[in-house]
Amino acid sequence: MEKLITDFLAQKSFVVAGSFRNESKYAYRILKTLKNKGYEVYPVHPTIKEIEGQRCYPSVKDIPFRVDVANLVTPPPATERILAECKEKGIRKIWLQPGAENENAVKFCKDNGMEIVYRVCVMMKTV
Repeated sequence: MEKLITDFLAQKSFVVAGSFRNESKYAYRILKTLKNKGYEVYPVHPTIKEIEGQRCYPSVKDIPFRVDVANLVTPPPATERILAECKEKGIRKIWLQPGAENENAVKFCKDNGMEIVYRVCVMMKTV
């Protein structure tokens, strides 16, 4: 798993999908941490338009750029929907934050040839 994590963190761009209502939310903290580490980060939330002056996309498929990794901080039903968007967008590296994964999400990734990191928080690896 460590080799896979190292490979994921060597990428340049991340989708972060989750709740960004305030700075205490994990998605918000992950977004800020990745940005501060120099990654290109694209926040995704269906109703939020902007976070810290940066455009927030309503879905993964609305991002007009190629993205290397999707980091999901979402409840499992939303995770499953977003994974289908990632597949459509061609994102093959998926990081499921603790609580975002379930058996169906992990199976979807494996069945579709996606590399997957789960049960590990990205914050523990980037701080």
